[in-house]
Amino acid sequence: MATTIGLTWQQLRSLKLSEITVAADGWGAASRFADAARERVDGDMSGRLTKTQDSEAARAAVKRLKRLSENYHYIHTEAGFIRGTLDALASELGAPQRRLRDALDDAASLGYEVNENGSIDYPAGGKNKISGETMPGGSVMGNNGLIGPGNSAMYRDGKGNYDLTQGPNAPVLNSPNPHRAKAQDIADRIAHALCEAREIDERYCTALGKLKAAPGLTVDDKTWGDVASDAEAVSQAAYSYLEKQLPLDKPPSDRKEWWDNLSEEQREEYVSAFPELIGNLDGIPALVRDEANRENLCMLIGKLEGEQDGASQDMLGGLKKIQEKLEKGSEPPMYLLGIGDKGNGRAVIAYGNPDTADNVSAYVPGLATKLDEEFADGTVNRALQTALGAQEVDKSSKTSSIVWLGYDAPQLTPEDLASGRSVMFTNDARAGAPDYNAFMEGISATHEGGAPHVTAIGHSYGSLTVGLAAQEKGGIPGADDIILVGSPGTGADNAQALNMGKGHVFVGAAENDIVTKLPNHAEALGMGTGAVGGGSAGFVLGGGIAGPPGALFGGAAGALVGGIGGYMAQDAQTDPSERWFGTDPASKDFGATRFMVDDGATIIEDRGTMSAHSNYFNPAKDQVSADNIAKIVVGRSDEITLERPR
Repeated sequence: MATTIGLTWQQLRSLKLSEITVAADGWGAASRFADAARERVDGDMSGRLTKTQDSEAARAAVKRLKRLSENYHYIHTEAGFIRGTLDALASELGAPQRRLRDALDDAASLGYEVNENGSIDYPAGGKNKISGETMPGGSVMGNNGLIGPGNSAMYRDGKGNYDLTQGPNAPVLNSPNPHRAKAQDIADRIAHALCEAREIDERYCTALGKLKAAPGLTVDDKTWGDVASDAEAVSQAAYSYLEKQLPLDKPPSDRKEWWDNLSEEQREEYVSAFPELIGNLDGIPALVRDEANRENLCMLIGKLEGEQDGASQDMLGGLKKIQEKLEKGSEPPMYLLGIGDKGNGRAVIAYGNPDTADNVSAYVPGLATKLDEEFADGTVNRALQTALGAQEVDKSSKTSSIVWLGYDAPQLTPEDLASGRSVMFTNDARAGAPDYNAFMEGISATHEGGAPHVTAIGHSYGSLTVGLAAQEKGGIPGADDIILVGSPGTGADNAQALNMGKGHVFVGAAENDIVTKLPNHAEALGMGTGAVGGGSAGFVLGGGIAGPPGALFGGAAGALVGGIGGYMAQDAQTDPSERWFGTDPASKDFGATRFMVDDGATIIEDRGTMSAHSNYFNPAKDQVSADNIAKIVVGRSDEITLERPR
């Protein structure tokens, strides 16, 4: 291996990794100090001032204290990044340093000399098979395992091809001098250890070089955008370290065990250095995820502030609205169990702590849901409505109501339709089902005490996601009941396929909710064929009678009549309980328990807004449905108001 500018084997051998760890501890202490200072400013100073004083001077003082708090917040975060980076650096360098020292010890025990460039001098030994003379000693260079330019141990033939069977290191195994093979092995080990250490050193140097504070004392969205970039750099640099240290490929129960076995200092380090990872890791306690995700929320807002495209601005609006809700507070309290900008955005929000609740519900939203202001205002509010309803039904128990946007729900955009990611396909639901089950398994793993009463809720296309999750082996982890509202189908023929006991699958379907009455595939095909045929005939006949205007009118009328005729023809030949995604969950054939809901307004009465599809959780719009959902969530399904299946 050629000597290059960078870490030398002498430096790697003598490197005191404990000094890097001590430096990491120092940055950790700085991070903790800043966090404690921020808490004092927010609680003992600005908090008390806000409660006791109401004047211009007091408001100005609170504003200055908030600025100071943000500075401490920034110091806490950046110092945490540096601490995590240094710890990861020391950990990763440990392995190549051990291998290097072992190789150097072997060289010393055999009396070989290790040269400054890493080559090995070995003594004479063995006999020449022809002349009988002692084979002379020599020097070998290490092969670091990288075949290509810059690797001087590799031999190239006359055509410029790399050839391992020739060159100065080729006849090692066949050399009569036994020292040569031993020397080559040691040289290779030194070269490999040094190559690995240099890669680690360069990776972490790049990350640490990005951890620079901007001048001035202002901490704004742009500052947090820089912090987000820092977090990404740290995570990329420490990816190999994290793969080895964290049980990323293990089930949530193993992650919970791993977390429990960490010291408080180690837990603090992971949260401060890798908030985006810890906050979204199923199996980590809710309070920890909430802390990490609040940190990550600031960084995501800062990151998206600099983006001008519509999707980023939509997501930014949603993130800011969530931050506003968190800062305002609520009862029951709000917990941020997941947040991210992957795809159409990720957000998992709970009202009530799922780790200490007696009842836990996890609701999956459907069609057109994405991380935007509408999600933060409307969809998230459904989880709050369920939590408040459950509290009203059973004041003696604690309930955690969760909205889980951990997948990309289909959108009504031309791009989604063209890519096959529309509501007419199961792609998104199939992708989301395993992640939903992992989240639910995490709820069981982190719960303190006995198992809670768990309800899986799917609305609209989200009911397909829940249905497919329930059909996976073992069903939905920990779930006692399933609620399906506004469902176009679950992909199952009957309730038994959802891996729940009899009487534990519940369905709410408003009479005027057209999503619950989507045609099956044969009916849809008949509608399409009839519309095309009827439209063509109407166009020709209308044109013959009244010219171009008649053609247009006749075509439209023909398409409508043809579509209806095609639907009726296919409907007469197919099972009336069949829907687009399998058997209608509200039908008698499906076998679920149907509960009473309000009929809702027709599309005509609603001017196309489909409110009948959106009112199930809202007590102001559909009190009976909201009450029934709340009763099921707290384990009182025997008290719900029933409705006859279709």
